Amino acid sequence: MGTLAAAQPLLIGLLLLWSSYGKFADPKQAERTALPSLVGEPRAKHAYQALATLEALLALALLLPPSWAIEALAAVVLSVGFAAFLIYSKIVVPEASCGCAGKSAKPVGNRAIARALLLLATAALATTADTGWWSAGAGLAVLVFEAAAFAMLSAELDRYWLLPLRRFRIRLSHPYAGTASDATPLVATQRRVLLSPAYRAVDGLLRSDIHDYWDDEEWRFVSYAARYDGRRATAVFAVPHQDSAPSAIRVAVVDEDGLTLYRPTMLATTG
Repeated sequence: MGTLAAAQPLLIGLLLLWSSYGKFADPKQAERTALPSLVGEPRAKHAYQALATLEALLALALLLPPSWAIEALAAVVLSVGFAAFLIYSKIVVPEASCGCAGKSAKPVGNRAIARALLLLATAALATTADTGWWSAGAGLAVLVFEAAAFAMLSAELDRYWLLPLRRFRIRLSHPYAGTASDATPLVATQRRVLLSPAYRAVDGLLRSDIHDYWDDEEWRFVSYAARYDGRRATAVFAVPHQDSAPSAIRVAVVDEDGLTLYRPTMLATTG
């Protein structure tokens, strides 16, 4: 158990470096998170960059010798803050994205919260270590499985493994042949999308029929190929399972990296 605990700062440090890099690379992500609601729109970007700086400094402290217990304790506090912020986002600003690491237009979901809680558990384990990660020995091998768990909980990485799997499944069978996890046929979802104000708002941008779909908690996401300002893009419709009102459907047009290019803010409820 001692070597396993000692290995955790290596994983936490690398995760924090990845997270801070994503924030530094695209500080405009702050606008899509719940930070404007929490600290005010003028201060959101600065708070986002300050968090990125804190993550980078803590990551370097965890990765570089010497090893101090205070570093793991700081990671615990940061993880608690992450989890609290994501829960706040999901409850108060449900349309906000995580903004945790990399570009993702998806709203905060249970996967993001679970990832924060997993980071908290990892940091808590690290507080029991009595040596640095460079002395963990066989404990480092376990990090492969932990890293895989973090990857599966990271929506930012879906385009590298989950979306290719979904597209492969669609190639094997036409999307209308199956049903999703809540037993709602895709054709029924398509009808709801076509009758929605969201569809009318982006109809002129669409260049295909449905080419992908997936269920995530209380939402079904349906995507269409699109073009925006001459650029290849994807229109992603979020269709709630429980709310059948056409006005409840949301849409965002994103580029190949998941950056939002267009999101209608006011949708009429009548045609």
